[in-house]
Amino acid sequence: MSIENELYKQLANKIMFYHPTKDFTKLENAFNFAYDAHKEQKRKSGEPYIIHPLKVAYILAELEMDMETIIAGLLHDTIEDTAFTYNDIERIFGEEIAALVDGVTKLGRLSYSVSISKEEIQAENFRKMFMAMANDIRVLLIKLADRLHNMRTLEFMSSAKQKEKAKETLDIYAPLADRLGISKIKTELEDLCFKYLYPDDYKELLKKIEIKKDERLTYVNSIVNNLLAKMKENNIDGEVYGRNKHMFSVFKKMRNKGKTFEQIYDLFAVRALVNNISDCYAVLGIVHDMYKPMPGRFKDYIAMPKPNMYQSLHNTLIGPNGEPFEIQIRTFEMHRTSEYGIAAHWKYKEGNTGLTTAQEEKKLSWLRQILEWQQNMSDNREFMDAVKTELNIYNDRIYVFSPKGDVKDLPSGSTPIDFAYMIHSAVGNKMVGARVNEKIVNFDYKLKNGDIVEILTSQNSKGPSNDWLNIVKSPQARTKINQWFKKELKEENIIKGRELIAADAKKKGYNIDDILKQEWLDIVCKRFAAKTYDSLCSSVGFGAIKEGQVVNRFIEEIKKEEKKNQTVDDIIKNIQEKSQKGQNRKKNNNGVVVKGVGDVSVRFSHCCGPVPGDEIVGYVTRGRGVSIHRTDCINIINLDSTERRRLIDAEWDTSVNTQQNSYDVELKLICEDRNGIVFDVSKILIDEGMKTKSFSARSVKGGLAIVNFTVDVTGKEQLDKLYTKLNNVSGVDEIERVTG
Repeated sequence: MSIENELYKQLANKIMFYHPTKDFTKLENAFNFAYDAHKEQKRKSGEPYIIHPLKVAYILAELEMDMETIIAGLLHDTIEDTAFTYNDIERIFGEEIAALVDGVTKLGRLSYSVSISKEEIQAENFRKMFMAMANDIRVLLIKLADRLHNMRTLEFMSSAKQKEKAKETLDIYAPLADRLGISKIKTELEDLCFKYLYPDDYKELLKKIEIKKDERLTYVNSIVNNLLAKMKENNIDGEVYGRNKHMFSVFKKMRNKGKTFEQIYDLFAVRALVNNISDCYAVLGIVHDMYKPMPGRFKDYIAMPKPNMYQSLHNTLIGPNGEPFEIQIRTFEMHRTSEYGIAAHWKYKEGNTGLTTAQEEKKLSWLRQILEWQQNMSDNREFMDAVKTELNIYNDRIYVFSPKGDVKDLPSGSTPIDFAYMIHSAVGNKMVGARVNEKIVNFDYKLKNGDIVEILTSQNSKGPSNDWLNIVKSPQARTKINQWFKKELKEENIIKGRELIAADAKKKGYNIDDILKQEWLDIVCKRFAAKTYDSLCSSVGFGAIKEGQVVNRFIEEIKKEEKKNQTVDDIIKNIQEKSQKGQNRKKNNNGVVVKGVGDVSVRFSHCCGPVPGDEIVGYVTRGRGVSIHRTDCINIINLDSTERRRLIDAEWDTSVNTQQNSYDVELKLICEDRNGIVFDVSKILIDEGMKTKSFSARSVKGGLAIVNFTVDVTGKEQLDKLYTKLNNVSGVDEIERVTG
């Protein structure tokens, strides 16, 4: 059995373990479709590309996702990396799966101007991803599975690429997994990033952990056995086991808190799983009776869940040998939520594609915040900085209370200003003071866990101060303060923005009045999410958008129109001017000579697939050089008189050894619908050593069958030989070379 079929079998068995349906027809169709689509592709490791989508689908099955998500995981690269389109996926697998695949598809296939930086492309990519997530959070789950498998196989990339991907993963994808509560993926992503970003630290820490591994295991097992015995004495059913803290977590604690390896208390932890919440607190009492707790280390995430709805009791205790250890106590359901996060509550009923409870919806409140920034932040760098800050300060949170007892979680280091804007923009804008625990405090006071915060407001307030931007910690507060300044100083910013744009245009050789055409204005404003040109100027004046970005977008539109308005004579003249002086003919790397033109980009059209030996003609395109067609190509035959002016003489260069090149040819056989016809045709292709890129067969009316296939040939001589062999196959009535 091939590795692809073995992986598919493992995937089907995994799904069968938890999924209520027994119909795997659609899954099998998706596997066959993905296999055919990626058939000729290889990964950097050299293995068949299909292994990647199979592994992505398996990761989703480990999260026990629904069948539609797993199928989308199998197909997630088909739109981006193959010739298939969204419409193909929708037609075969339905709108829901097509939308999931499209949501995962990166922007790499879009055309970007050279003026757009790599960071901007990345930001646009994430903007699209967050929008897709808002429509269906399963898009992110597929994306996380995709990234996890890519990180598992990162060893085959260059060192620079390894660091680039690991940094992006640590900044965005691992925190996103954490936000969804999927610790199973988050911890593995972090450890993989650690391995590539800090290889020396990784090896050193791994060595230190391995040295006392057996000793620690014996120590932990004694604690586990003692606790299980005590739970049994108190009639509490459950499980207890030991676990190592994941490596990046240890490294981060050492780096951020300046501790040595020996000073990390929670290198390993004991975890107790019980049936209900009352048993959680009962086990906590038993543990405190057995071992001495360390002061200030107890955390009750059951009463005060984390923003991703994580629940557990945490405490650090002194073990029997005087060595500290951490204990985590939770219910089985809490543990499932901790491991699988939002996926743990996914419903598998047909037609249900969303979360079902208010508690589960609460997990996505952070996503709504990001979508709000997306609408209000037209500058990509500002948007990405806000997203990274919000995601990466997530673990270091404090919990404070309003005077009415409402709990608000904020980044560690937050001030009363952050708290005010967390309540509402209007409260922050009208803020004139704050009380914490009934005492007046300064605006830059650092809030602590358990503080009771009261915001003092006044209708006479003149609004936030510029200094507040240096005080606040949360991206929400910073964004809302910036919005206030944009609105209040709009007129001033519009004038300043207009002047900056005009000056940059002049520097680049353009008069501002010439580039402000209405159709270009509409396109540029839409690109920067501005409703009007004044709004765009206001953003430039405020500093949210660089004037150079705006002018570059106008220049792109100008060049597009210039190219669009070029005449055929202009295009041919431009091509001819590029040829070397006095050179009438020049050999092309593809073995084609275009008469009257020098060094020019030549490509072979897909519509007719010319091969050496065919009569050919060139067609002058706009911006893509000369396209080579067969003279009997239906698209060439049907050209109107104006378009025919673009035709230019071309011929094969007989001095070039075309045997070194290969050319795609699509053939259609009309034959008798008999048993073995496909085998006979396939055998000829194998015997002739033909590289087959696609192959399909179907029955039609009148007892006939249509066989279509695409093969690589070196020229017409090899093709004619193939024709002769196929004509000798019993039942083959007609051979047609597909064109148009």
